[in-house]
Amino acid sequence: MTGAPPRALEERLRDTRARLESEIDLWVATSGSPGGVHLVPLSYLWDGDVFLVSTPRASATGRNLLADARVRLSLGPTRDVVIVDGTAEPVDVAGLAPGTADAFAARTGFDPQESAERYQYFRIRPQRIQAWREANELRGRDLMRDGDWLG
Repeated sequence: MTGAPPRALEERLRDTRARLESEIDLWVATSGSPGGVHLVPLSYLWDGDVFLVSTPRASATGRNLLADARVRLSLGPTRDVVIVDGTAEPVDVAGLAPGTADAFAARTGFDPQESAERYQYFRIRPQRIQAWREANELRGRDLMRDGDWLG
């Protein structure tokens, strides 16, 4: 424990938005048939509203997201974590706004379009976002509910 006082909502919102904009990788948790429960690190592009990730369609994560849109994302270490519950929508390159696939490749250092394996993009729309550093921040950890930022 650091002993630091809990952050106010405004500070947590600012810190969380900065993290979403600055980080490149996150953990993606999916479940369901046929892939079963699965946890994998993926790179992402955040546009201020949705996350864009890409994974092979045939992977456990790809199969799970195609079968069940529910997804949980995690960023940061355990003592400064952001947890996102959201829904994933599959989207093909043609369904992305112009320049988005190139922005994804530039941001993440990986271009799924250049892979011999068939990759699927997924737009993940956050429904709930929580952030906390220590136990003293568990109260007030909700920053987004039902897709709407608090505060």
